[in-house]
Amino acid sequence: MAELTEQETTLVLPRLTNDDAWRLGCLLVGMARERGAAVTVDIRRGGQQLFHCAMEGTTPDNDAWLARKARVVERYHASSLLVGERFRAKGTTFEASSRLDPDVYAAHGGAFPLRVAGAGVVGVVGVSGLPQADDHALVIDGLTRFLDEVRTSWNA
Repeated sequence: MAELTEQETTLVLPRLTNDDAWRLGCLLVGMARERGAAVTVDIRRGGQQLFHCAMEGTTPDNDAWLARKARVVERYHASSLLVGERFRAKGTTFEASSRLDPDVYAAHGGAFPLRVAGAGVVGVVGVSGLPQADDHALVIDGLTRFLDEVRTSWNA
């Protein structure tokens, strides 16, 4: 859980424009292609969907998973994987103890809060199509690469 918590504090964006969401989404799709992974990628800011791509091999079920995982992020301001892990650390499950409808909320890996420095959580980036730890890892790898590119372009 310490690693998941550290990700929450270190993966903070300087801003999140519509163009930033497009670049991040395209980066995640490209990384999924490199890995031979069929996923759906979704990025939202507030109530607005800024990016969505359902790769070949995905289904509408992936969209439903993304919506459920994103609701967990929006409610807890933490990654869907971290929320699930917090419940497991207490010896229970999210489904058994959250008192939230599992048809509406899913504390499974793959959705991550988009934090902007000085503003807090402003949106959600999510991936669905792989086992939950792999969905989460793809998001983390993509955000890390995106932030590296942003920092490089600012220092150029």
